[in-house]
Amino acid sequence: WGPLSGSCWACWLTRCLISCFDINVQGPNTTCPGKHSCLLKVVFVVFASLCAWYSGYLLAELIPDAPLSSAAYSIRSLGERPVLKAPVPKRQKCDHWTPCPSDTYAYRLLSGGGRSKYAKICFEDNLLMGEQLGNVARGINIAIVNYVTGNVTATRCFDMYEGDNSGPMTKFIQSAAPKSLLFMVTYDDGSTRLNNDAKNAIEALGSKEIRNMKFRSSWVFIAAKGLELPSEIQREKINHSDAKNNRYSGWPAEIQIEGCIPKERS
Repeated sequence: WGPLSGSCWACWLTRCLISCFDINVQGPNTTCPGKHSCLLKVVFVVFASLCAWYSGYLLAELIPDAPLSSAAYSIRSLGERPVLKAPVPKRQKCDHWTPCPSDTYAYRLLSGGGRSKYAKICFEDNLLMGEQLGNVARGINIAIVNYVTGNVTATRCFDMYEGDNSGPMTKFIQSAAPKSLLFMVTYDDGSTRLNNDAKNAIEALGSKEIRNMKFRSSWVFIAAKGLELPSEIQREKINHSDAKNNRYSGWPAEIQIEGCIPKERS
């Protein structure tokens, strides 16, 4: 057809239509050569224009209103492998690795470590004693819990480095009501002023290590009064201060025990 553009293309199309319908227009080289071929060309041009317009309309409807960069990224991501992300593990009571059964109590005892790591007692995801509560101190820290209700009844700390606190601690332990759980943890030193009566009271609750306590030993112990704890429960743990093996300068590493205590059957 030769190159045509702008008004020339429109002029050519008009003259071609006139020629196809036997309308006389004067001027050189203005008629289409052959009416039938001219009509086919006109029909083709019109059809092609309609197709081009409809294709543009469909693309406008299908492409979302988003930046071209986003569309290009979406196209590239089609060939990428999907990234599988592991679900965030659910936090358990007292930071256990695995959950306790619903018919048990969860507990976790942590001794102190050095000067800056305070002892902690957690029961059923409730912090009974800890630095955040401001109720732990040097010596032996004790929390008493009602076994039937699961409620804490008393918490106290007893300095075993200075003062005569073995007597008050012995009375505190003996004052625990029947069906009570007793949790004991040390922070710093728990042995220097610990007398024989206090050791007897703790030994009567089932302790095997209380008489082995030394200066700054890390010690944790769980006891029950008026009931028997399952034999598989770890009840006690101790770690002695050793200049060669201490984690902290002058102090051994902190120690912990955790587990699940069956609730009372109704």
